[in-house]
Amino acid sequence: MTEWEPGNRRAAGSGSDGMNWKGVPPESGAVVMSIGVVSVASGMAGFPVLSLVLLVGAAASWGVLAVAFLTRISFDTKRWLWEAGRPGALTCVAATGVLGLGLHFWAAAWVLLVVATLLWLGLMPLVLRGWRTPTVGVNFLVCVATQSLAVLAGQLAIDARSPLLLWVCAGATALGLVLYAAVLVPFDFRQLSRGAGDHWIAGGALAISTVATGKLHFALQALEMPTAAATVRTIDLVLWAITVGWYLVLVVFELLAPRLRYDFRRWATVFPLGMTCAACFSTAAASGIAWMADAAWILLWPALVVLCLTAWGTVRSFLAKPRLSR
Repeated sequence: MTEWEPGNRRAAGSGSDGMNWKGVPPESGAVVMSIGVVSVASGMAGFPVLSLVLLVGAAASWGVLAVAFLTRISFDTKRWLWEAGRPGALTCVAATGVLGLGLHFWAAAWVLLVVATLLWLGLMPLVLRGWRTPTVGVNFLVCVATQSLAVLAGQLAIDARSPLLLWVCAGATALGLVLYAAVLVPFDFRQLSRGAGDHWIAGGALAISTVATGKLHFALQALEMPTAAATVRTIDLVLWAITVGWYLVLVVFELLAPRLRYDFRRWATVFPLGMTCAACFSTAAASGIAWMADAAWILLWPALVVLCLTAWGTVRSFLAKPRLSR
């Protein structure tokens, strides 16, 4: 059993009673990330009802995680500090950013951007202080968390035509790419055939970086900076090509070394599937290449299938734990 699993006593501290709301591990932010990004991708694909249903589910899950986070930091600070030093803790930053993206036309998105930024500022130093090499899939969350701020800031910059948020988006995008390279260099590539699901974040981190550059492109256009927008569009196309390459590599390794047994870390697989779909839609809009949107529409279905299978596995695992503990 891994530290990602809600039933892990060391991570969740739930004892013989199984998982409870006080014992939700910080890596559970991956659930919100995954549901949220598939919601966003569904909306881009033209399925507003499905998008709304998933968004409500993501928001409800985020609320549970917020209660667990506040309870732990208030009543079990020592344990919170231990958990906050794990890279998986950054899922709460990305979850908040992705949820804000789904709510970008509501005032709540501005609040979520502030919350995500504060979480990033508080957690990133703790995660970097406990850094270990070689890196594995979960380490790419330093990039994902940073780019989630870039994506949300970029969307709000477009909506409000805000120069300040434009620079926040640009800075976070650049920093996220630097962090991606820093994780990739010492990455243990054996994880591609051995990983239990979180190895997919290696591709998902680049996918969200692609979406971030797409948002930056549109923000520059909204603020009438055509030369800079054209440069960013070129970068966006390059990142998109590498993202698709990562997607294909990860799929090939899944076929060569099938890992069909349920693992909570499979939520970290759903997120890259959904984010790659969103990246294709984003790049299609930025570049005007229509077939990219067609490809994105196709990529939505694997994301939905894996989301449903992972959710079913999580429910079964949750229901089985009380019986196992007796």
